[in-house]
Amino acid sequence: PQGPSTRNDIRDCSADPPYLPPTATNTTAHLAVLRGIMHTHGIHAYIVPSTDAHMSEYISERDARLGWLTGFTGSAGTAVVTQAKAALWTDSRYWTQAERELDCNWELQRTTSIESIGMWILKGVPVEGNVALDPFLFSIDTWNSYSQALHGSGRTLLPLETNLVDQAWGDQRPLPSSSEIYSLPAEFTGSSWPEKVAGIRQRMEQHVRRPTAVLLSGLEETAWLFNLRGDDIPYNPVFYSYTLLTNTTISLFVEESRLSAAARESLRSGCPGPLCVELQEYGQVSAHLRWYTQGNVTVWLGTEYTTYGLYAIIPQEKLLEENYSPVMMAKAVKNAREQEMLRAAHVRDAVAVIQYLLWLEKTVPQGQVDEFSGAQRIDAFRWAQEHSRGPSFQSISASG
Repeated sequence: PQGPSTRNDIRDCSADPPYLPPTATNTTAHLAVLRGIMHTHGIHAYIVPSTDAHMSEYISERDARLGWLTGFTGSAGTAVVTQAKAALWTDSRYWTQAERELDCNWELQRTTSIESIGMWILKGVPVEGNVALDPFLFSIDTWNSYSQALHGSGRTLLPLETNLVDQAWGDQRPLPSSSEIYSLPAEFTGSSWPEKVAGIRQRMEQHVRRPTAVLLSGLEETAWLFNLRGDDIPYNPVFYSYTLLTNTTISLFVEESRLSAAARESLRSGCPGPLCVELQEYGQVSAHLRWYTQGNVTVWLGTEYTTYGLYAIIPQEKLLEENYSPVMMAKAVKNAREQEMLRAAHVRDAVAVIQYLLWLEKTVPQGQVDEFSGAQRIDAFRWAQEHSRGPSFQSISASG
């Protein structure tokens, strides 16, 4: 039924019965399952972020927990679920979208501040209640902000290594990517991975704290260091992995079966010895880090890409924290070959854009083009260029 809302593409929860546009998702069943699991664990509130375990800007379908739970598909948001209520916080880019996608189980909070989330939790959770989250999906800063927001309130912030949304999602959750992880040809990199590793080890030696290891959590860090690429996340040439690089060993945590024969050969070329890459299961990184930090060691990490879950494993006195890891800093400075390749890529892309503008000029007067077909056309022109691996984000196309 058409509610009193003047716009029928957004929800109206004050109408009787409530009006929901066809774009809204019914989340009643998902919430019921999650609340059952929370009850079993004795949890009063559960916080669900829109991030993955590597603090990636874009995420894979398998990591879209917020989308599965709420129906909201924007790229940034936080949900909190209690036994009685559920709320979503997102920024002004997404308010209209949220009103189209959420059903009436959800309150929309038009802010992203952790103070506001904290206040909402304090209203909905009794004193001595537990507020749980998955520590492997929150940055160190975000964890500290929640900790501060609840400090002294009598509520406990509880890191739970079992992700409750994953449990509720069950076998409906998309499978991990199984596509091939491949080596980038030397012509594109200008530097072999053993050269890059040697450069990072040199930085470790020169550092006043003399760290014994560097931990890499950002997906582009490992991809850059080993000159490997994948496509686990749309529009991003990366793959799920962690790296622990010490003075004498290299541990790469990745699904080994996915490595191409050439990639595997390249990583094994330095075996045995300090340039031998030991392949370990992706899921073993926490256990390995626990084992490694029992020794007399110092682990260097970049806090921007490391989750609180991994950070908390390392004893404070064995940590060397900087905003960005030495790999991120090295990657930021392009060598001569990389600079040449960047320029060449921009020339090829310019050709595609010029072809597109010419096509538009001819086709628009015929009245046959809309924004969507236009976006598809520029993607096609780009794909036709040599070495194209697709756009770096979904084409944003608008006119008028």
